[in-house]
Amino acid sequence: MEIPKVDGQGMTAVRSLTKRITVATIFGVITFVFKVALPSPLDKILTIVQALLLSLSSLMLGRMGATYVATIGGLLTQIWRPGFFPFSLIFAVLYGLMIDGLFYALKVKTLSGDVKTGRLIVALILSTSAIGVLSMYVTVMLGFMPWSPWLYAAVLLGGTISGALAGYLTSLLWKRYFAKL
Repeated sequence: MEIPKVDGQGMTAVRSLTKRITVATIFGVITFVFKVALPSPLDKILTIVQALLLSLSSLMLGRMGATYVATIGGLLTQIWRPGFFPFSLIFAVLYGLMIDGLFYALKVKTLSGDVKTGRLIVALILSTSAIGVLSMYVTVMLGFMPWSPWLYAAVLLGGTISGALAGYLTSLLWKRYFAKL
């Protein structure tokens, strides 16, 4: 029996796909661990790790990178917290889509591979704050949590700070380590 030969381009495509799956899985699992380690509503306020990993995955994996990672994290969270079915998955995927969409719309990454820090920070502030407030709203409307204006303010402030810090850290990490990969 003869072993089929693979040309150089075929092997590169396989490695690229393997890299995408590996990065998405690792980042998704880390996102899940940090998400379930914090009780609600802290998980909506302190989202810096999740925002950092989703933004790095969007930059590293390209189109839909944050969405892949968010989907993996959301599926794992859904298994861990079945009482919130299907909301954990929906909000996770929506968060990834928002990050990918805003990165594209704001042109965060240039054609040369550089990252525009200000646009990155704005994209993460908008997506993190919007998803935090939206998920809080749905949680309160469904009766899982009591309504509190202070809680909404904390989620909005926490999302803004987490988004800004994650954006700044993503830019630093990208420029120092990941842009060369």
